[in-house]
Amino acid sequence: MTGLDIVAVGAAALDRQYLVSNLPEPDGGAYADGVEDTFGGVAANVATGCARLGRDAGILTRLGRDDVADRVLADLDDGPLDTARVRRKPGTSTHCIVLRDGDGKRSIVTAGDSVKRLRLDEDDVSYLAAADVVFVTAYAPDPVHRTLLSCARGERPAGAPADGSFPPVVFDLSGPPAELDGRGARPGTVDDWLDAAALVVVGDVAAAGHFGCTGRDAAALLAERGADRVASTAGDDGATLVDGDGLVDVPAFDVDAVDETGAGDAYAAGLIHAWLLGDRTATEAGRVAAAAAACNCTEAGARGGQPTADELESFLAVR
Repeated sequence: MTGLDIVAVGAAALDRQYLVSNLPEPDGGAYADGVEDTFGGVAANVATGCARLGRDAGILTRLGRDDVADRVLADLDDGPLDTARVRRKPGTSTHCIVLRDGDGKRSIVTAGDSVKRLRLDEDDVSYLAAADVVFVTAYAPDPVHRTLLSCARGERPAGAPADGSFPPVVFDLSGPPAELDGRGARPGTVDDWLDAAALVVVGDVAAAGHFGCTGRDAAALLAERGADRVASTAGDDGATLVDGDGLVDVPAFDVDAVDETGAGDAYAAGLIHAWLLGDRTATEAGRVAAAAAACNCTEAGARGGQPTADELESFLAVR
């Protein structure tokens, strides 16, 4: 399949969730009275969120040759995504340990080198070039970012259209520098994306780590640098969006959260659906994205509560 609405580049993962008494402090501990296996990975979450909203979506990822890969691939094959560019090669498949407390708060540790070893070949570039939007998480390895940046700049690497055209790229600054070190985008690459991406998504933790400020201040900073569109998220405190008309603050929706895992990915999917692939204003798109994130939090798992388009509109209609 070619010509998809959205292709996401990054991880599809197995999440092992430990339902803990508390999220431990340094040198502290916790007790897990339950363990659940679910499926996640930022790219898989965002692509699936878009597919649930009615978009034709695909994923470009690398799995290992292990039992985790068997399970992840079976989940992808049973889902709504095009998996033509999912590959299996030597290495340990990406998997996560998720500690989740009774309020839905969580801490996540990621392991595995399969995505860390992902590289884009000519066929990958052709597949991406045929999409309407490309999404990439900062957790993707730096060589992947360098190829995509070359495409976004019209430099025509092998597989890119002869006229240098390439779809708009959404860059999700997924984590702080320490988390990206050695497996994701390097600081210079992050800086390059701030200028090259059609939309930059950044959370409070990443904003503090990369820019030394709150998410809202980071949004203002990026607007001053000339970024086309920015979405800075702060969980329960809502989000700040930037477009050509300036900064727009959009509140979060209050729901009884079961699990906040994947909320940011659901938010990104809602933005792509409503803002880049749709014709909503920044305020309208922010409400759609906030609703998608809120719905996802009402069920367990990184994709547990991802809404359909009808479910999302019903949620918004009563708020």
